[in-house]
Amino acid sequence: MPEIDDIDHRVLRLLREDGRRTFSDMAGTIGLSVAAVKRRVDRLKELGVITGFSVQIDYAKLGWGIEAFTELRYAGTTPVSEIVRTATDVAEVQAVFTIAGDPDALIHVRVRDLGHLQQVIDHLRRAGNVTGTKTLMVLGSWTRDALTPRPPRIAGMK
Repeated sequence: MPEIDDIDHRVLRLLREDGRRTFSDMAGTIGLSVAAVKRRVDRLKELGVITGFSVQIDYAKLGWGIEAFTELRYAGTTPVSEIVRTATDVAEVQAVFTIAGDPDALIHVRVRDLGHLQQVIDHLRRAGNVTGTKTLMVLGSWTRDALTPRPPRIAGMK
């Protein structure tokens, strides 16, 4: 495990908040020189702690406002590579999690509407050795690494 100190953690926190933040901005916030911040970011990349930079998208504004997770169950002899291949060939699939126990996989999907979700689920059910599915609709979400955390709001609760 690489040596990561408090300053490295501060750099990572700043980059999670804004992956386009400049070295100069981070240097001023942390109290280091620009060159020192760059060296730390380069080191974190070399160590594989920073694996890339990405953009966060509001998919609802693009017409893909429905999110769901689908549990997939497979015949007991199905190799994990086939489980992953079943879902990665579907454009609406955002992530595939193979898991121990029941179910065998958890698939994160984004779709335009409920009819579209039904088409995706039907497609997954017909794929390979799938023996069963269960779909859970997302009502709200929050992730630790999200630029703007959005915990679900419930009417009347603070």
